[in-house]
Amino acid sequence: MAKYFDVHPESPQPRTIGTVVDSLRTGALIAYPTDSCFALGCRIGNHEGLERIRSIRRLDDRHHFTLVCENFAQLGQFVHVDNNVFRAVKAATPGSYTFILPATREVPRRLMHPKKKTVGVRIPDHAVTRALLAELGEPLVSSTLLMPDEEEPMTQGWEIKDRLDHLLDAVLDSGDCGTEPTTVVDFSSGEAEIVRRGAGDPARFE
Repeated sequence: MAKYFDVHPESPQPRTIGTVVDSLRTGALIAYPTDSCFALGCRIGNHEGLERIRSIRRLDDRHHFTLVCENFAQLGQFVHVDNNVFRAVKAATPGSYTFILPATREVPRRLMHPKKKTVGVRIPDHAVTRALLAELGEPLVSSTLLMPDEEEPMTQGWEIKDRLDHLLDAVLDSGDCGTEPTTVVDFSSGEAEIVRRGAGDPARFE
């Protein structure tokens, strides 16, 4: 059964965040709120957690997982960012964007796109997510909590707990965080290509 945590959306309780991070360090898979919608997340080295995400969402090996980072310095450890891309990405973070960029050697091969050797990265603008990342000290491997054959992600923590109780280890609920996933921008060629239009304003990359 998944543990359920009611977290303040702007001032998340440090003890609760610490408890959740302890569980992440021991292999937990969690559902947590972001500035776009709920996401599934686990540690980078959690191979079983990654397979559980694939199973819940029925994802194939072409799916771009996202490394959710606390800040730009952390993001820079996992992707190659040239000067032009740096300025564009820096201006849009934190925010509801995911950027696809060439991965560094810090990224396990199973997280990369099998042919392009790219990975998605983002820096969310959400107090709960950032508190988790600060306590964890590393990115979360994440994917939008969008169930197979459904058009919109689940938006209520209690609904996620009720429906995925046997598939998750913890659910963090800080209230409704929306249904629109991030805007995805592919910079792997050096030029911006909008892959998905979502919560972040795509106009700055057009």
